[in-house]
Amino acid sequence: MKFAIIIPDGCADEPQESLGGKTPLQAAQIPAMDAVAAAGLVGRANHTPEVLPAGSDTANLSLLGYNPLEHFTGRAPLEAAAQGIALGPNDWAVRCNLVTIENQVMKSFTAGQISSAEAAALLKTAQETLGSAELQFYPGVGYRNLVVYRSAGRPAPFSPDTRTTPPHDLTDKSVLDDYPRGPGSDLLTRLMSESVGLFAEHPVNVARRAAQKSPATNVWLWGLGSTPHLTPFAQLYGKQGAMITAVDLLRGLATLIGWRRIEVPGATGYLDTDYAAKGRYACEALKDADLVCVHVEATDEASHEGNAAAKVKALEEISRHIVGPLFEALKQYGSYRILVTPDHPTPLRTKTHSHGNVPFAMAGSDVQPDAATVYDDPTAERSAVLFDEGWRLMGHFLGSP
Repeated sequence: MKFAIIIPDGCADEPQESLGGKTPLQAAQIPAMDAVAAAGLVGRANHTPEVLPAGSDTANLSLLGYNPLEHFTGRAPLEAAAQGIALGPNDWAVRCNLVTIENQVMKSFTAGQISSAEAAALLKTAQETLGSAELQFYPGVGYRNLVVYRSAGRPAPFSPDTRTTPPHDLTDKSVLDDYPRGPGSDLLTRLMSESVGLFAEHPVNVARRAAQKSPATNVWLWGLGSTPHLTPFAQLYGKQGAMITAVDLLRGLATLIGWRRIEVPGATGYLDTDYAAKGRYACEALKDADLVCVHVEATDEASHEGNAAAKVKALEEISRHIVGPLFEALKQYGSYRILVTPDHPTPLRTKTHSHGNVPFAMAGSDVQPDAATVYDDPTAERSAVLFDEGWRLMGHFLGSP
């Protein structure tokens, strides 16, 4: 049997006045997603327990079948795994965004979608001036970078009680009350503060301001943690998986659970990603993998920007270029199942992730259809199918409906 999962990140949402009182899923023309719903069933799952942050790290652990209450340690160690950065038993990884803050207001948590080359130049300077054998800056993709605290056998200054705030939760808000708190927070705050002067007249920012682009005013440190220990997916569920994503968080999760990572040219993790290429590579991957997972960040990015039209367009592209081709390709194998589901809600109103149920549609050669004919939030709300512990959905998807 072949399996496919498509994750339109953060697509669950509320009715929007700008969309005539519809949610983005209702407003979008998504015939392939609707076809999955009509051929199978629609339900709800909660991947973000209230006691944990409502982030993609928590939610995707759950979505991939791992109880986040047992395995969640933070976002950054997952991204370290994606980059092949080994962490010692007492080492901690810290997510390092390049951001734009003006008058203590978060103007851009991406520093105006800064490029990877520009970010690497800034991180190089940070390492030379602020880094050491203990503190190591690692450039990633665009604004998404890392700092690793190397403990050299000593206990790290951080603990699970160290509190940080994701910068995407602060868009257009004051940051004054959201600097790190708790054990080790003095170190994080010092690095954040010292980066301001370091970056002010950096050639990268001089050039960005001249081009009327947002400068990277400083680093914002958050999402820290030590490496989680995850049982290989094949050992837990008996299936070999493959991951297609442009986001290091999902790459890292794939690495830690033993999935093959497939890099797709043109996949950007943003609204301009090559949806069609992702669809083609996913269909090809079905030949060798039991389960192919395609993650698309564009819907989440649109929510963070408060852009309803962009969110609708991204959903339509995912339906047309990924869900549709995969649904047809799966049928060629005879025995199959397909699942369409976001990881968490990202309301356009708040521009950030939230706790709560997300709608899913599941179909397959042995899935009994329900009465649903479309895939959207209200349809899922009316469904009797609910996974309060969202991580259990994976076993249901791979087993008997």
